[in-house]
Amino acid sequence: MKLIGFKTGHMDKIGVLKGKQITEINCSMIEAIRSPNINKLESLGTFNVEDVNVGVPISPSKIVCVGLNYINHAKELDMDIPEEPIIFIKPSTATIGHGDNIIYPNSSSQVDYEAELGIVISKEAYHVSNNDASDYIGGYTVINDVTARDLQRKDVQWTRAKSFDTFAPVGPCIETELDPMDQDISLRINSNLKQNSSTKNMIFDVYELVEFISDIMTLKAGDMISTGTPPGVGPMNVGDTVEVEVEGIGVLKNFLKCDNK
Repeated sequence: MKLIGFKTGHMDKIGVLKGKQITEINCSMIEAIRSPNINKLESLGTFNVEDVNVGVPISPSKIVCVGLNYINHAKELDMDIPEEPIIFIKPSTATIGHGDNIIYPNSSSQVDYEAELGIVISKEAYHVSNNDASDYIGGYTVINDVTARDLQRKDVQWTRAKSFDTFAPVGPCIETELDPMDQDISLRINSNLKQNSSTKNMIFDVYELVEFISDIMTLKAGDMISTGTPPGVGPMNVGDTVEVEVEGIGVLKNFLKCDNK
């Protein structure tokens, strides 16, 4: 089931997406991803997805990101396969939704795209085992781990390069019934294919990531794990349209704009 956050006028709403039709439901997104009987929830009306503003599907306290988690990406960079997941955090203030603008910061001269599958945590998770990890996953979404690559090289560590406002596009929805083990993942710039792989090429699968990360920090309901990017990472330019697609979830589309401040 695809759950979507959207806005009509000034009202934030939650709905079930089927094709281009949204059925509004009377609950929060956390309640929706936890509900075993979501089809029985009260319907508050229907909308065409093209007539509403699609928002960030859920508000995380943090996004825990994974670096170098695709075998073919490691080979592309001529780097060793990591023995453990390499993780870092994006702040919640970096999130934007489907259709929003990614702002190219004046302090950077190279802003890169990174197509990623996102895990959405449904309830507080700490010291969760691999076998139990699926019980803490409410669904999956699409994330673009936008990166100021020149600043990453300059700083050596990754916080500044990954944390600008608008550097975590998420959406367009949360799919609650996805099999994460073998889904196509791709990215297009102005309709030109740049990344094309499958989640089967992950070094550490989604359940291993939940186990590893929850051994370090408490994952709150609504937090996301961005599971790493396949090969083909490269730069975006002001004026570009970037589309990230994960099979079974949908297409996350955003636009590159200059920083006018």
